[in-house]
Amino acid sequence: MPPAWTCPACKLDLATPFCPRCGERALQPRHLELRGLADALFHELTSIDGRLVRSVWSLLRRPGSLTLAYVAGDRKRYIAPFQLFLLSNVLFFFIQSWTGINVFSTPLASQLHQQDWSELAQRLVARHLEATHAQLEDFAPLFDRSVALYAKSLIILMVAPFALVLALLYWRSRRPFLTHAVFSLHLCTFLLLLFCVTLLVAALAQKLAGAGLDSATVDTVLSTFNLVVCGTYVYFATGAVFHARGAARVLEVVGLAVTAGAVVLGYRFVIFLITLHGC
Repeated sequence: MPPAWTCPACKLDLATPFCPRCGERALQPRHLELRGLADALFHELTSIDGRLVRSVWSLLRRPGSLTLAYVAGDRKRYIAPFQLFLLSNVLFFFIQSWTGINVFSTPLASQLHQQDWSELAQRLVARHLEATHAQLEDFAPLFDRSVALYAKSLIILMVAPFALVLALLYWRSRRPFLTHAVFSLHLCTFLLLLFCVTLLVAALAQKLAGAGLDSATVDTVLSTFNLVVCGTYVYFATGAVFHARGAARVLEVVGLAVTAGAVVLGYRFVIFLITLHGC
């Protein structure tokens, strides 16, 4: 037991190792040394890693369990939904940069020639170049740098459509909107991890056969794989969180899987518009 001390945050006189109000611990002389700083850093990193592994394992092994735990108040053992989403975002964009394969940060050349809205993009870009008196060869590098930045910083926009669709589909469950928002964060986290696997497989296919996502066959196979895995995850997660049952559950899962594909495409298009008007 440490000697009597005063919590610097709560100003309480204590004789316990930790403050019962805020969790602050008694300051020891070694805490003011460099070794104490290294020990604290090691403790924080291992603590985060432990919660991170537990959170990811629960996310993948028991779909919906993280959402139920958070809503029920079991939050100390797991990383918060938004923090877990940001960590998966960092991992995803690292793998995207490492593989050189773009999912959200689509370059201008792809926007103009390879997307479903390419004809509209060509007209909008031509109008923008005419208004700014810029040349395409000068504008393209600026656009590509900006779209990568916007894609990373605005990816949270993907969460809102899922939350709204869930609120409409499961309004009879009378769950608070927080449940739908947390479920959406966990679903988007799962999708980012799934895309990490997709990028690695596409990079491997490109290395072995010379055809990555530019190949129609590889793109179709991986897109189908993503939809099937996403649908399977949603099937079990909605059953756990919203107690979805029966034939309607299958239709709801199909609707959410299609929503996932629409959100990804819609996010690409929204980022294109934001980048175009922000350059």
